[in-house]
Amino acid sequence: MGTTDTGTGITGAGAENTRFIILISCVATIGGFLFGFDSGVINGTVDGLQQAFGSSKAALGFEVASMLLGCAIGAFFAGRLADRWGRRSVLIISAVLFLISALGSGAAHSSLVFIAARVLGGFAVGAASVMSPAYIAEVAPARYRGRLATVQQIAIISGLFAAFLSNYLLAQAAGASTEALWAGQPAWRWMFWMMAFPSALFLVLLLVIPESPRYLVVKQRKAQALAVLGRLYGAQAAQDTLGEIEASLSADHHRPRLSDLVSKATGKIRPIVWVGIGLATFQQLVGINVVFYYGAVLWQAVGFSEADALLINVLTGALSIGACLVTVVLIDKVGRKPLLWVGSAGMAVSLALVVWAFASGSLVDGHLQLSDAMGTLALVAANVYVVFFNVSWGPVMWVMLGEMFPNQIRGSGLAVAGAAQWTSNFAITMSFPILLAGIGLASTYALYLVAAVVSVFFVLRFVRETKGIKLEQMEG
Repeated sequence: MGTTDTGTGITGAGAENTRFIILISCVATIGGFLFGFDSGVINGTVDGLQQAFGSSKAALGFEVASMLLGCAIGAFFAGRLADRWGRRSVLIISAVLFLISALGSGAAHSSLVFIAARVLGGFAVGAASVMSPAYIAEVAPARYRGRLATVQQIAIISGLFAAFLSNYLLAQAAGASTEALWAGQPAWRWMFWMMAFPSALFLVLLLVIPESPRYLVVKQRKAQALAVLGRLYGAQAAQDTLGEIEASLSADHHRPRLSDLVSKATGKIRPIVWVGIGLATFQQLVGINVVFYYGAVLWQAVGFSEADALLINVLTGALSIGACLVTVVLIDKVGRKPLLWVGSAGMAVSLALVVWAFASGSLVDGHLQLSDAMGTLALVAANVYVVFFNVSWGPVMWVMLGEMFPNQIRGSGLAVAGAAQWTSNFAITMSFPILLAGIGLASTYALYLVAAVVSVFFVLRFVRETKGIKLEQMEG
């Protein structure tokens, strides 16, 4: 840490406050934890929702996916509002919304109230999904920016794991997710209320971290920016970095706006924006959130009990965390692009095995029955698929969105790409129960297989490596 890291980091690294940088980055990643918890908690509550609200298949799909509508809106407006109010301010708003959603979802006694609470939670998830990695990218040195930003995905998966484990333990304590637990309330309601605790912690800790220095420079608050940069990198590096940020903005320094995404030279949307949208969309088209949102339903559909299905979710979450730890080690060494295309290839192979296993089954009373061998193959291949996703597209997509856009268009680029990500997420999640009933598990997963194959070629052709490049050197 005592030498200059020319070209790949912040100069004057000897005075760098690494502990402080890691600490405030970890605070930002609590937003990722809540993102994961809020996304995963629905997994164990499907039976309770059906019992409480008498929902049809289509209505159930909307109740599960309703949060994602809020996510798309939250991601879009978070990027825009962050350019006006700051990265930290938007994260504070998201923390408040997480808390309201946790309490409201658990207390809801009608489908409409439940959906409203989940949409509010969606606003929070969408905002946290784009602002947490953006904040980390804007405070971390380039040489280990990828590792810190990858912690965001570990936090997301940890949140999913915590939700799966909490759901499993609460259902076990009550006897089933629909049975009464504490205060006479069914376990599925407590599954939502558990999220109130990390939400409150996130809100408190956000009040003590600094604003992004790059946002402060954009807003012409140079004295504050210099003070924050000094705390991050030391006095000399702070002056140098301030000059680099100002230089990156000097050619066209104005209040960031959506029209910045259109190239003045060509009059067309900048290619980097299309790449961001492609990354965000392919991350969902491979079908990963079908496993996370409908895991319990999926494994019950092929013959596992509710308890076993919830336990499989816990296993999936643990494997995901382990995969993300591998990415922490690799991302700043091998780069972003190799991880993406290798992950796509691995997902394609494992999805092909899942499709083969599901295609071998037969329907009995509306449920897919697999042989012991094919049931084992489906379970192993699905978890291999999850591992490949979490070594690659899971963390790397968010890392790249947080760092790939030039300073002037980062907020707007994140707004559009984040909205695309969550809109795709909504489409995949909403369509799964319909596809499951219409064309079956094998054909549904074949669609995700096709997306995984196409994503290999997308990465190789269009994605540029960002490893070790300073934010001020990003081209768009």
